[in-house]
Amino acid sequence: MPMVDIDWLKSHVEVPADLTYEQLAKDLVKVGLEEEEIHSSQVTGPIVVGYVVDATPEPQKNGKIINWCHVDVGDEYNEVDENGNKVPRGIICGAPNMAAGEKVVVTLPGAVLPGDFKIEPRKTYGHISNGMCASERELGLGDNHDGIILLRNYGFTEEEYEALKPGDDAMHLLHLDQPLLEINITPDRGYTLSYRGVAREYHHSTGAKFTDPVIALNKKVPTPASALPDVKPDIEVQIDDNNPIHGVPGCDRYYARIVRGFDPAARTPNWMRRRLTRCGMRSISLAVDATNYVMMDLGQPMHAYDLDKIEGPIVVRRANEGEKLVTLDGKEHELSTEDLLITDSPNGNRSSRILGIAGVMGGLYGEVTAETKNVLLEAAHFDQVSIARSARRHKIPSEASRRFERGVDYALQPAAAQMCADLLAEYGGGTPSDTPNDVNNTKHRRAIQFPTSEVARVAGLDTDVNTISKILTDIGCTVAGGGNGEFSVTAPTWRPDLNEPCDLVEEVARLVGYDEIPVRVPAAPVKGKVGLTADQLRRRRVADELAEYGLVEALSYPFVGDEDYKAFGYDAEATKKVSVEIANPLYGDRPFLRRHVLPTLAATVQRNIRRGLENVSLYELGHVYLWNPDAPSIPALPGGVKPTEEQLKALDAGLPDQPDHVAGIFTGLAENTGWMGGKRPVDWSDAVEAVHRIADRLGATIELNQPAAENVPAQWHPGRFAYVDVDGKHIGLVGELHPHVNEALGFPVHSSAFELNMTDLFATLDGKPVQAKPISTFPPVKQDLAFTVDGSVTAAQLEQVVREAAGEDLESIELFDVFTGDQVGEGKKSLAFAVVFRSPGKTLSAEDSEAIRARIVEAAAQLGAQLRA
Repeated sequence: MPMVDIDWLKSHVEVPADLTYEQLAKDLVKVGLEEEEIHSSQVTGPIVVGYVVDATPEPQKNGKIINWCHVDVGDEYNEVDENGNKVPRGIICGAPNMAAGEKVVVTLPGAVLPGDFKIEPRKTYGHISNGMCASERELGLGDNHDGIILLRNYGFTEEEYEALKPGDDAMHLLHLDQPLLEINITPDRGYTLSYRGVAREYHHSTGAKFTDPVIALNKKVPTPASALPDVKPDIEVQIDDNNPIHGVPGCDRYYARIVRGFDPAARTPNWMRRRLTRCGMRSISLAVDATNYVMMDLGQPMHAYDLDKIEGPIVVRRANEGEKLVTLDGKEHELSTEDLLITDSPNGNRSSRILGIAGVMGGLYGEVTAETKNVLLEAAHFDQVSIARSARRHKIPSEASRRFERGVDYALQPAAAQMCADLLAEYGGGTPSDTPNDVNNTKHRRAIQFPTSEVARVAGLDTDVNTISKILTDIGCTVAGGGNGEFSVTAPTWRPDLNEPCDLVEEVARLVGYDEIPVRVPAAPVKGKVGLTADQLRRRRVADELAEYGLVEALSYPFVGDEDYKAFGYDAEATKKVSVEIANPLYGDRPFLRRHVLPTLAATVQRNIRRGLENVSLYELGHVYLWNPDAPSIPALPGGVKPTEEQLKALDAGLPDQPDHVAGIFTGLAENTGWMGGKRPVDWSDAVEAVHRIADRLGATIELNQPAAENVPAQWHPGRFAYVDVDGKHIGLVGELHPHVNEALGFPVHSSAFELNMTDLFATLDGKPVQAKPISTFPPVKQDLAFTVDGSVTAAQLEQVVREAAGEDLESIELFDVFTGDQVGEGKKSLAFAVVFRSPGKTLSAEDSEAIRARIVEAAAQLGAQLRA
């Protein structure tokens, strides 16, 4: 987010002399620029001006030459000799530019520099060094570490330099004691990524006088060569976009101007370096610093080329298939045909050499170096979408791309180039050309027909017509009409976000004050049923049940890709064919929408485990997206017009099915009762229990259908997996994850999971009220029944037989033991149930209990079950 320095801000707007950063934050938040943080200085004093009385070179055994210096730091900080007299401090300094008679910056004991570097007296090279003469890098003012700061070379006038006295506060002198305000801007207001924009907003908030620097700069801009007869421009420029995105050319204005005779050794003035540093930008060289300064001040990103390395014409075009570029950061990028490039034409080969990705980052060729004497300045206007896509595609966001993708003033380029040329002329001795080339294909913005009644209708503000006109004019709009209560408004060139009447309403509301909008509770007439729908209630019950069972709810992004398919053992190519692919995905490696919740939930579980958490069990409720390849194509509808019912139906027909799912994953320990108790790791039974709890909470009747091992999906462990069925239809899956899935995700062994299609499950529920049965007041009869059955008979099958045979007198039945072994025979197992009989109308006698038991034994025999003694 942008940093705001009051010292820089007051270059464009009048601010009170006593303005604090806290008050500035309050003023800016009124107009929508929120305070992110007020950053205090990382440097603490004492740091003072020192006068080098003497500097004695002392060669060392390692070949290094150090200077034993005596530095006058003023009576307050000088040392005291044995006679009680104030004398200069003794300081060791190894900088090559140290010399007697210089005024330097001295950090005294007790000072703390960036990186928590504390200054203390220390013995070195045979002397006690009682302080340190500082370089730019040591103070965090830049990267220069070739020598200490010599204040005579630090941008002060002769009078200012002479006025510097030993002991003066260098913290304030170098603005090291000043905080910075970091603000948060909305993406649609890119113009506030500049001091010009922030100053304008401060003016809107406080009424302070604002002076637009562009007005004065435009008066100095020379007439472009294209507007003069028989005048050759600085360099030929061509815009050749054969692949515009959404039909919008990638570049509609390119302004090029030359500065000749530039001194490459010229230093960036102190004030400029200080301002750039406080904005978070390091000082590099005057040519580069000047372009960066213009960008931060006016909001126009610029680029400087070494003119002697460039051969015209410059061509702005899209990349060709297979082209590559090494950018200034030293990384090679394989270019996309959507990338917009700046190219030149060496040896007459038009557009054959790539200079950089337009609006994002330059290449290694053509950059300004320490030998550059003639500079070509580029100030262009690029399409927001083109720049945003390139910056994200290559993962090289820059200060320039941040501004272009939010929208740059398309009338700003000549003024920006003029400002940069003036800086290079004043501080670098260059001579700006009078024949710039301005390829300008920008179009005038259409007028917005704005009924002033929209302010009251949309924002609820009772604002008179004159106030509305004044506000719109103040933000830079051209306002015409108004006699019939309707204005014709043309938005300023720096506000690409103002295109509709509702945008203008927002501006009026913002500057009148959001706190002025009346608070009214809207009328909500009750028609039909109110409250949650049946499915919404059921969804909440599912979430409550899982939370009560001990799982934690998670929300994950529904994006999947090859990595997820591989971890879960899906056939990637087959899955992609029936998956919804996102045209502009947030994650390049996850461009598809999920067909199951488990893969994205697993990524969340994996992240928690990798961060050291144990026993992670999560659940998620969310949509999946089932693409139908045979679905009709979605029609492209015009904007700003309400679709007809037929058009809405056509849209719905082309959309993928989006059923609601719930999934859960269990890892680690299911039970951990402390150091005296036992520990049990999770297994398939925990997931099965969760599914049964959901069914019981909803009143659903489910069956678990365990397929043969060869028919188990690849994600699940054979023998420990089942389909969840309702009325013979699969509505979910439950069981233990396959070992290869656990290994790929880093899960503990025996991790289990489930996933249910809630849309299908809810459709089986009728929602009718359940009739409560009267509670019997007669005593229960408890018995344990153990049956020997074939291994193929399931507990659920036998339980159903017992329920039907017992009839209404069965109160409850619970499986409490499953046993296999030699005692029951090969291929057999023992299933033991605890049953409770209770009659609603009488006390059950021994004969009654035996009769029920006999019916159960007879019915169980039809499954081949035998009651064990």
